[in-house]
Amino acid sequence: MTSNNEASFDPAQAPSRTRHEHPAQQRWQGRDAGTPVVETATVLQDLVLDSADVKEFLTGLATLAATRLSGAEDREDPGHAIACGVTLLRPRKHGTVASSSPTARSMDELQYGFGDGPCLRAARTRTTVYVEDVLSDTRWTDYFQAVLAHGVRSILAVPILLDGEASAALNFYAPAADAFGTGSIDDAQQFAWEASQGLRLAVRVAHLTDAGQNLTTAMQSRTTIDLAVGIIMGQNRSSQEQAMTILKAASSARNMKLRDVAAAVVRSVNAKEPTTHFDE
Repeated sequence: MTSNNEASFDPAQAPSRTRHEHPAQQRWQGRDAGTPVVETATVLQDLVLDSADVKEFLTGLATLAATRLSGAEDREDPGHAIACGVTLLRPRKHGTVASSSPTARSMDELQYGFGDGPCLRAARTRTTVYVEDVLSDTRWTDYFQAVLAHGVRSILAVPILLDGEASAALNFYAPAADAFGTGSIDDAQQFAWEASQGLRLAVRVAHLTDAGQNLTTAMQSRTTIDLAVGIIMGQNRSSQEQAMTILKAASSARNMKLRDVAAAVVRSVNAKEPTTHFDE
């Protein structure tokens, strides 16, 4: 295997194995290497249901993935355990990063600082990226110098295939050079394939939640603006159209959002913030 290894993700080639400590992880600890994929899917499905948001799901996913690739002896020795980070990229959203440990979090934050690296490349191109040794790999030398200072020698980045424009990847870090053999790479790709359905569901739930929150915010803004228009109509004996023109002119002149100007108008007659009432 060469030190600059970049391979297409092939979910068909993949066995199964075991790994740290998060709610869903407790079910995982007693899992044998030969446990069917359906059990893994169940653990991940439960993780989706138990997580409050995508960030929490990704943290659990990273912890399970690190447990999966770490051997029993590595789990008992944190200095040799494999760490895992997860990166989720969505259109018009800041990248979401979660990790199994402070080490993985530091490595991912460094990668975001450089703007490119194994995990970001794997997520963007949907290809597996393996760095056998950061000392000899020549692709991201500045980033590798930074991670070497944290005791990382080899990195494995595996894409998680998602729908639409969203993309994601698992990023595994090891303190030893060439820590990921063919079996480990197959195992990581298998886990990524198993995790894809759970992450797709989590992303869809997050999208619906965001849409609901945006709708609520829009309705609250509309309430504030309507109240302000009513106040201006009463004070100036103007029509609704004239009142809205006055409000927009004030917004433009003060370089403020229309909702903020409206809120100031409402506060001038009532110190309390306006409330939008939703029928149950």
